[in-house]
Amino acid sequence: MTIERGLRAIAGVVVSGSVLLAALHSPWWLVLTGFAGLNLLQSAVTNWCPMVWVLQRAGLQPCTANRHV
Repeated sequence: MTIERGLRAIAGVVVSGSVLLAALHSPWWLVLTGFAGLNLLQSAVTNWCPMVWVLQRAGLQPCTANRHV
């Protein structure tokens, strides 16, 4: 698994989990969904995401494009 795929997987789990918890337990879990969305926007603007640092330390490698030009 690459860093990019891991990052998307973690974002999907956080958002889906918080929506499920909001539906089953308390609507306050939607705060976690909002946090995930704000973090995604922040990383798009600054090109920096703390989870990328964590995934790098966990040994995942960045995606490398195959260039067949």
